[in-house]
This record gives sequence, C-alpha cells and structure tokens, in this order.
Amino acid sequence: MQGKMIYIIIAVHNRKQFTHSCLESLFAQSYKDFKVIIIDDGSTDGTGEMIRKDFPSVIVLQGDGNLWWSRATNLGVEYALRENADYILTLNDDTIASEDFLQKMMFWAEKYPTALLGAFAVDADNKQPFFGGEIINWKTASSTYLIDVLKPEDYRGLHEVFHFPGRGLLIPSEVFRKTGMYSSESFPQLAADYDFTHRAYRSGYKIYCNYDAIIFVFPRASGDAQNRKNKSWKSYYNHLFGIKGGGNLRIFWLYARRNCPKRYLLFFLVTGSIRRIFGYLIDWISVN
Repeated sequence: MQGKMIYIIIAVHNRKQFTHSCLESLFAQSYKDFKVIIIDDGSTDGTGEMIRKDFPSVIVLQGDGNLWWSRATNLGVEYALRENADYILTLNDDTIASEDFLQKMMFWAEKYPTALLGAFAVDADNKQPFFGGEIINWKTASSTYLIDVLKPEDYRGLHEVFHFPGRGLLIPSEVFRKTGMYSSESFPQLAADYDFTHRAYRSGYKIYCNYDAIIFVFPRASGDAQNRKNKSWKSYYNHLFGIKGGGNLRIFWLYARRNCPKRYLLFFLVTGSIRRIFGYLIDWISVN
C-alpha cells in the first residue's frame, strides 16, 4: 500500500532519550511514506533542540506544558487532517517500532481500509508479549486479555477487539472526520484513547490488534507505574485522583457512563471503584 501517507503523532514531555530512540526506530522503517509530528508540551530537558538537530524533517508543534496527552494529540491530528493525511498513527514516545512495523500495518490496512489497527506490544526488557488486545465483559466488570487465551502460534494476523489504546494505533483519517477528536475536556491524560475507539466502534468501524506489527514498550516507564512504584499515602492519593493516576475515580466514572451499557452500569461502577480503592492498598500491604 505504498503511496498512502501516514502522519505519526507523538506527544512528548521531558523524556529526551525515549523520544530519540522512538524517532530513530521510525526513520529506519522499510515503509517510507510517512511524516512525524511531535507535540513538545513544554519540555525543559532539551527534547526540542535534540529533535531539530537529529531529526530535522520532524514537524514540531509547541505546547506550554499544560496540554496533556489528549489536547496535544488533537493538535497533531488537526495538523494532519489539514494536510490530507490518509492515515494517522498515534504513538507513545516510550516505544520502539520494529523495522517492518509500518509495512505490516499497511499490509493489513490495504485489506481492511476502514479498520483501526493496533500494535502488538512486546516488553523491551524481557521480550515477552505485553499487550495484544483486550475484550471487556461489562456484565462481570472484567477483561479478557488476548495474549492470555491465544496460543503462541496464533500470535499473528488480526484479532478483533472493541477498543484499543493509542499506543501504536493506525486510524483512517475518515474516522476523525466522522466521530470527532479525543475528548480532552473529559479525559485530559487517561482513557481518551479507549473512549475514542469505543466511539469509533459504535460508529461502525472495526478494530483489530495486528499481531504482525510489533512495537517494543517499557511498561515501567509509564506515569502510573512510576506512581505505584514507591508506595505512600501521597502516591495513593495520586492513584485515585491525580491526572496520571491509573485508578482515577473521576475518569473511571466518566468512562463507564459514556461507554458501559446502561443495564450493567451500576454493577460495573461499584465493582470497578472497589478494585481501584482497595487494589492499591492490598498491593501495598503485600509488598510490606
């Protein structure tokens, strides 16, 4: 599917080394029809200067440090849409793309041109599968992770899901034109990607994890992982209420109200809240 232009959108803030490695992997791709947009949200570690020096073809959009992921990504998407991008790929800076990552994405995009295709994530440190899609069971307030139920020999091709994170997600431009942008007011940092893909699915777009398109990830580098690493009452508060907190109750309730079927909503809210409130404490106690 050479000739279809991909705009790769990456929001960054003060992670110069991660950003450099990510960009290095992109410019080693076998598929060459892409442009990279970095939204540098107020970095003070020299990220912007490094990009301009080492990757001069990258388009840099500047933020003031208050954009967070959703508004920053929306800026990049709006730029790409004005440039008539065929596809938009959202990507995290703490990822390294395999050399044929874009080629494998576009192979399947040619067969399913309106589908959203997510990357198969492998832990960069131990080379073990980390994420290959998830299916939520709203009725039981639980999730099935495909890497836990698929046989290793089935870690290939496409596997359908109903939502996907923005970490390595190829999105046809028409999806944004039809369904709108990320909900930055409701979800400034977390859950905006999941919410967007739920919305896309309800609008009739199929979503798959593409097990042929591999990215390497650093799970322990995420904001939530850093917050959970050193247990304290401050970290617990940030877990439940902080903008990067993986257990943020306000975000969880908004996400559930917008996406969970109404007949399961009360049970989903109660069960999910209990897990977020007590899961951190149980983990804290067990460590000690």
